[in-house]
Amino acid sequence: MTTTTPAEMPPAGIPPADAPVPAQPAPANALTGKRRVAFASFVDENYLPGFLALLRSLALSNPAVCEDFVVLHDGLRPASVARIRELHPRVDFRRVDAAHYDTYAKGDQDNYLVRKAYFILDVFRMRDYDTVITLDTDMVVLGALDELLRLREGLAAVPQFFYGQHKLNSGLLVIQREYLSDAFCARIDEVGRSGDYELDKHDQGILNAVLDGRFVQLDSRYNFVKRRLSGDLPVPDTTAILHFTGRHKPWQGGEAGYGLAEDRWRAFELTDAEFHAAYLALPGAKHHDLLVHYGTPHVRRTADPDSARRVATAHIVAGEYQEAAELLGSVRIPVDEAWPHEVLGHALMSVSRYEEARAQLLLAAAAPNRAATAFSRLAQIAWIHGDDTGAAQYALEGLGVDPTHRANRLMYKRTRDAEAPDEGPAAGQLAHVAFYMDRQGNAGDKLLPSSVRLAFGRDTGPARWHSVHAHRLFDEAALERVNARRGLVIGGGGLFIPDTAPNGNSGWQWNVPDELLERIDVPVMVYAVGFNAFDGQAYGHGRERFLSSLRKLVERAAFFGLRNHGSIEKVRELLPPSLHDKVRFQPCPTTVTRHLVDGWTDPAQRDNTVLINAAYDRSGLRFGHDYGHFLAEMATAVKGLAGRAEVKCVAHSLDDERIAFDLRREHGIALPVIPMYDFGNDEIRDTYARTRLVIGMRGHAGMIPFGCGTPVISLISHPKMAYFLSDIERPEWGISVHDRHLGARLVERAAGLLDDHAAAVADVHGRQRELWKVTEANAADLQLIQAGVRV
Repeated sequence: MTTTTPAEMPPAGIPPADAPVPAQPAPANALTGKRRVAFASFVDENYLPGFLALLRSLALSNPAVCEDFVVLHDGLRPASVARIRELHPRVDFRRVDAAHYDTYAKGDQDNYLVRKAYFILDVFRMRDYDTVITLDTDMVVLGALDELLRLREGLAAVPQFFYGQHKLNSGLLVIQREYLSDAFCARIDEVGRSGDYELDKHDQGILNAVLDGRFVQLDSRYNFVKRRLSGDLPVPDTTAILHFTGRHKPWQGGEAGYGLAEDRWRAFELTDAEFHAAYLALPGAKHHDLLVHYGTPHVRRTADPDSARRVATAHIVAGEYQEAAELLGSVRIPVDEAWPHEVLGHALMSVSRYEEARAQLLLAAAAPNRAATAFSRLAQIAWIHGDDTGAAQYALEGLGVDPTHRANRLMYKRTRDAEAPDEGPAAGQLAHVAFYMDRQGNAGDKLLPSSVRLAFGRDTGPARWHSVHAHRLFDEAALERVNARRGLVIGGGGLFIPDTAPNGNSGWQWNVPDELLERIDVPVMVYAVGFNAFDGQAYGHGRERFLSSLRKLVERAAFFGLRNHGSIEKVRELLPPSLHDKVRFQPCPTTVTRHLVDGWTDPAQRDNTVLINAAYDRSGLRFGHDYGHFLAEMATAVKGLAGRAEVKCVAHSLDDERIAFDLRREHGIALPVIPMYDFGNDEIRDTYARTRLVIGMRGHAGMIPFGCGTPVISLISHPKMAYFLSDIERPEWGISVHDRHLGARLVERAAGLLDDHAAAVADVHGRQRELWKVTEANAADLQLIQAGVRV
């Protein structure tokens, strides 16, 4: 358990933790504020065996944790670097400035161990992380480190065992960003050069002199020193980190009287084959990077199909579909092992190898425990190819196996009564590629196609529009239908994302092969599309496919408009300079709803409500280690706002209701839930227009209410939120979900908007007018394009 001293105060220059809503150091990730966390150790050749054991112990004790590991060193052999890389997928080698520490006063200047003892202090010179956890190389990790990863305040350490509670043991430090500063480094240098510290304690002596007892005290189980086990005592079961202090190290032969402790260390003295097998055999969740890093050589060594299935599943979850197909396709899967067949089928369909996928999924469908999922994927393949009858049949077979299977139920409803819309004459229509959301789907995605169409005219129905679902295969028949129209509109939404409706034809949401894209001979207008990748999300092996498709689309487009300048910057980075000027700004049409909807009138009176939206898709990318912090801060915010308005949860999708469940379970707070996923477009707009304030995490939980004239505060967990607020020049309307004082800041900013609500609404209207000017200017160009005039 973490404790703090009653008089705990940070050193000079560091704001106290209990200051009222203080400014905080700029986060390493400036857009989302997501904390960047790293482990760090100083490693040399003498201590390399200890460090390798430490890396193995960290992975085996915390299989779901994989942060960057910074290796500070003063020179390592290439073979040593290679061994370290084999044991950790995110290692970062940084050479220390050894000469810098030669200026420090020391007890023994000629002892190389004394000289190197100071090199770990280089960690305070790192500026690209928000939290750094240092570990001595004579440690092994025996338990979960979740509590350390959640720490947000101060500099934390375990007090020294023999010297009372006011001095820390520097073997483990949890350092927050305010200490990773020039000011704190200057204080370290000042003390080190003056010699005004316990010289025989080296780096630890300097830190104790600088901090003078002002540190967050951790329980001893996080730095359990070997000396406490003298007399061959067993290691307590609660020990999270065991520290082999003293001259005698386990890899050097050890020390009499500590046999049981050293047995714990030797449990991590494993060959690569033993280590990989041990990691894969662990129960529970595993981190993608670790599972792939250890699992891939294990599969190559053993050709075990179940191990291959687990590694391939990790690839799929991360959007690495080609990697999954290659790995699982490299092993022989017995006919009766349904699960690997199903996963391979999933990977193959995600890279558009549909016939191979069908074969794998049919094998999987023969096993009752995998049949429902296999049938749902077979139904998806049939639907992608325009076979609604076949899709409905597969979905029905899946429901016969499992009547509760949601994907099969939704597909059956989508296809059983599918009829071609009663469209007007083709020559008078525009074709529209979009993601057309099913019932109970994301409310923002449901509203988008209609909003895009409003930007082209008041008639959004089938008389004027021919719908082309982005996720269905764009084949010869689809090409013929599009070319019979007078133009093709693509948008809106964040279509440039690798893991929503993956395919191997384009690498983004529209399932269009290059050769068919090139044969579209009507004007192509890309309208308000977004680049929607999360921080840390990449295209993997599909990157080249995406780049090729993107370039051909930009080349072919008569109009290419992206919905924020952040997306423009990202897309331009992927294009040759000759295409940069074709990429222009077109705000999402939901942000100018008041100007688009025919007969729009602002509400004469608003409900006294504040609507809160939280998103849970890809929650690891959104929250990192901070979900508990986010939830507690939201509880603070809800309590703080309760006296001003009724606070409700607005759920764009079913998963968004989780915040209501979690607040009730963890904090005893009950929030009414508005199931917006069940609403029609008019009801969505009306609900947002009539509330006083929306605090939203989804992009369209900010853009839709803003477009309806309602003040918003964005809970930023994705770059697109920051992009939008930057475009409207109101970054203060956004707060990171990782903000240390999120609850207090939300209450403060919400109170400002609610107390002078008329001014807040007027500000929204003013910002919206600027977006409308851009939209009107683009509309003039779009009219010329539709008339056959090149712009």
